[in-house]
Amino acid sequence: MMKQYLNNLSAAGSFIRSNDNFLIVSHVQPDGDTISSAIAMGLILKGLGKNYTLVNQDKVPDKLKFLLFEETILPIEELTQTFSAVITVDVADHRRMGDLPVTLFEERAEILNIDHHPTNDNFGQINLLQSTAAATAEIIYDLAKFMKIPFDHRLAKCIYSGLLTDTGGFRYSNTSPKVLSIAAEMLNHDLNPGEIAERALETITLKYIEALKLALTNLSIYYNGSLAWSNLKYHDLVINSLLDSDLEGIVSIVRNIEGVEVAVLCKEIAKEHFKVSLRSKKHVNVGEIAKDFFGGGHARAAGFSYKGSFYSLKDKLLDKITHSEGWNNFGI
Repeated sequence: MMKQYLNNLSAAGSFIRSNDNFLIVSHVQPDGDTISSAIAMGLILKGLGKNYTLVNQDKVPDKLKFLLFEETILPIEELTQTFSAVITVDVADHRRMGDLPVTLFEERAEILNIDHHPTNDNFGQINLLQSTAAATAEIIYDLAKFMKIPFDHRLAKCIYSGLLTDTGGFRYSNTSPKVLSIAAEMLNHDLNPGEIAERALETITLKYIEALKLALTNLSIYYNGSLAWSNLKYHDLVINSLLDSDLEGIVSIVRNIEGVEVAVLCKEIAKEHFKVSLRSKKHVNVGEIAKDFFGGGHARAAGFSYKGSFYSLKDKLLDKITHSEGWNNFGI
């Protein structure tokens, strides 16, 4: 491990040992890695005899509830106390916490920021960041090892699930030898990998099918098949009662079209207010493109919010994509 990373692990361990009551925050629109990492962090604190509260602005998707055990991730409205010791997991920037800092953080709250996004803005007093990690769950694993926390079935299930979901079932390019080594180690704790994969990756809802149908109906292909763009209008989301959790994974399906390098899923969440998900296959760094719109993410998966007209968004985003280094260097 790099010296700075070891120093950050040590600082994180000291922060944990010197406090007794923690708020654990996972990012809005929670996915498998953030939920797995939050619960894993709670289990580590429980093993140390610490008190903790898990919170998220949004609901846990039904398909991820198998990770909860007896733990509960509370909504903001159920909490009345404030916290001075905060641990954020998989939160790329302070905006991804939603409204939590305003209502739940004490004025001088200290934050331990644990994350693997290269666009993380170092918002914590302690920042345990590793952009080469496939998932935040990988960093939580390193922290547990560093603090000599024993692994049991529950902690192993969380670490494994976080790795599984953020590597697309160990299929994406972030699947490193270390990832597979950790996954193999976790399987020694009586895990059922087939069951976890079915719950976390393969189970889909009728709402998801409805969202996918709308996305494919509104799909356009540009630049000789190199870019795919799909729109979901606010009216369609409302009349079909579609939530963000119902849309998870759709942009990746669009990216998987043969010949497509960049996929865009543009969701209209209010009048002239859009949420945009970006994916790429090999060449274009969509994380850098998202940063230009005050968003973030990874080289192959990123997103941002945009307020303005749809046509101004489309013109600006297409211009950024087609003038990006990867797009031009590889002659897309």
